[in-house]
Amino acid sequence: MRPRTTFCAAMLTASFTALLSAAPISGAAAQGAIATEVKIDARDIGGVVTGAKGPEAGVWVIAETRDLPTRYVKIVVTDDQGRYLLPDLPKGTYDVWVRGYGLVDSPKIKAQAGKQLDLKAVPAPSRAAAAEYYPAQYWYSMLKVPAANLFPGTGTNGNGMSQQMPDQGLWLRYLKTDGCLSCHQLGDKATRTVPAALGHFNTGAEAWERRLQSGQASSRMMGAIGRFDTQRALALFGDWTDRVAKGELPRTDPPRPSGIERNVVVTEWDWNTPQAYMHDEIATDRRNPTVNGHGIIYAATDWSSDFIPWLDPVDNKTGLLKTEWRDPKTPTTKTDPIYGASAYWGTEPIWDSHTVTHNPMYDSKGRLWLTARIRPQNNPAFCKAASNPYAKVFPLLRSDRQAELYDPKTRKIDMIDLCFTTHHLQFDKDDILWFSSGGGSSDVIGWLDMKKWDAAHDEQASQGWAPFVLDINGNGKRDDGWVEPKGKMNPQKDMRIITGTYSISPNPADGSVWGTVLGFPGGIVRYDPKTQLSEYYEVPWKNAKTKEAGFSPRGADITSDGVVWSVLASGDLASFDRRLCKGPLKGPALADPQNLCPEGWKIYHMPGPAFEGLQQGQPGAVAEAPYYDWVDQYDTSGLGKNTPIATGNESDSLSALVNGKWVVMRVPYPLGYFAKGMDGRIDDPNAGWKGKGLWSAFSNLAPTHIEGGKGQTSKVVHFQIRPNPISG
Repeated sequence: MRPRTTFCAAMLTASFTALLSAAPISGAAAQGAIATEVKIDARDIGGVVTGAKGPEAGVWVIAETRDLPTRYVKIVVTDDQGRYLLPDLPKGTYDVWVRGYGLVDSPKIKAQAGKQLDLKAVPAPSRAAAAEYYPAQYWYSMLKVPAANLFPGTGTNGNGMSQQMPDQGLWLRYLKTDGCLSCHQLGDKATRTVPAALGHFNTGAEAWERRLQSGQASSRMMGAIGRFDTQRALALFGDWTDRVAKGELPRTDPPRPSGIERNVVVTEWDWNTPQAYMHDEIATDRRNPTVNGHGIIYAATDWSSDFIPWLDPVDNKTGLLKTEWRDPKTPTTKTDPIYGASAYWGTEPIWDSHTVTHNPMYDSKGRLWLTARIRPQNNPAFCKAASNPYAKVFPLLRSDRQAELYDPKTRKIDMIDLCFTTHHLQFDKDDILWFSSGGGSSDVIGWLDMKKWDAAHDEQASQGWAPFVLDINGNGKRDDGWVEPKGKMNPQKDMRIITGTYSISPNPADGSVWGTVLGFPGGIVRYDPKTQLSEYYEVPWKNAKTKEAGFSPRGADITSDGVVWSVLASGDLASFDRRLCKGPLKGPALADPQNLCPEGWKIYHMPGPAFEGLQQGQPGAVAEAPYYDWVDQYDTSGLGKNTPIATGNESDSLSALVNGKWVVMRVPYPLGYFAKGMDGRIDDPNAGWKGKGLWSAFSNLAPTHIEGGKGQTSKVVHFQIRPNPISG
């Protein structure tokens, strides 16, 4: 084994050396590059970044100020000649410095707009020092995964693996998006080390068992580890952090931004409080990105708070808006159990939310809609009454979250009681607001007719819902007397399925509505409002009919012509085009979702390193865990219409798939960018790249994990792509 260790060390040294030496230009080219001055105006800062060997290409220049009502950061990337331009800075004094792979942060220099400022990059004195700036996925990839021959698990009397682990892919699912990574990064500084405040432990496994019992998320974290072969998982996590503590480093180094990635301009604003987190934000009506131009950005704070944050990006001001609930008996997350003290907050219950707002959405009138809890779970009588046409078909006994509407003009909140559980929401072209349930065992898809609501404010008359029913008998309509879930298929009867949707996406092309179905391998479901029938398509997994393979969707969106794009826990972005299906989409074939239309899928592996022991390109191997994606139907990003963009939750990025190639838009400061969604807005259609861009936010469940630690808050992030790295 000794020769192999020596070889790997040599490879790592070569990789790090290449990272240090690849970007600078030397000789006459360098002299010419240094002499080229960057043109700036009174609102810009520009100059050249040089290192020991000349100009530094593909490194970030960061400007940060606290002179505005909230902390403000702007980040750009240097071009091939080391040039940079920080455009359109609000008046203030900025700390300006250089950050990049292969470097350590340069000293911060005070500067104001309108000044030329050349900067000196500081090479990392060691690979360990350089790795402190690597995205979380490079550290997390060091985690060892049980060998494939341990699956399926046959228990303590067999191969030792738990019988609840039938497939290595399922283990990887829980290692990534459908485990701890649904809430925060793994591999960042906060998680690859064990906080001293938790105490002393004899083994890494003991340390992990204790840390998972910390704070108000303790029951959820213990539930997540319980899905594995628990003791084996604790041992592997403990082994990982033990090796990090002893000085082991990631096996590979991240590449610097190149090509169009150097044209990205990132702007950040602090918002919210250190105790609260937010789930995702909204900037505009997704059907018309010119709505709310230059306007307020809102977010949803989920389990953490009844106060949702807002940002005015013009005046750089932030604040909080209190949401409302109807029933005084509405529960609060403040009473969630705390199994053990938090390393940051002790036993203080920092979360206190009744409304548990999860997803915000603008309508065409500039009003804000939220999925929000307004009462306890048990449904009112009209949700079960035979006089209600929807309840007559399928009565509903409980709803865990409903909705509310905020009008910025009147500053009034309307609470809307819904019979079905809500999670994400999205409008179709006819102003029908569709809701997902958040997955699980939800039985129905639900909707609210906004026009009916506006006309009479009648919450009962404005809503509807339907079960998911497959057209097994092939007659093109939903029939009564269907076969219930888990029942034996009858070719003469329709069949009801349970496919609680996580995402929700109305199809602009044909009016159908699509959602993701959590699970392994999971899939996507189509609901047709015209026929009230559904189709369910599983993600191909070990399917002999196709080379495509992946598992466990979470977020999804859709193109203007009806192609569904979904992120997968396997570390992929997948497309599904129903128009490519060759077989019948009715009849008994519907009962076999794995083979219903495997030809409709195309799966793209996201960039990044593979877990230790797994091969690059192997399904599920990449240590990336994308949470959600969004399709830029209107080219608000500048990358083209219908561009799918995934959240790179382990890579501090948004990752766009452009003509089959990845464009990785990183947020290098502060480390820990973890998005759960995004949208795009056009503020001024006549202003070129400056008049549009993507909006997102830091959605880490634990803001204390963000670089800087306790006291950090969530941030709003604006991505813009200019023609070149020095466009002003």
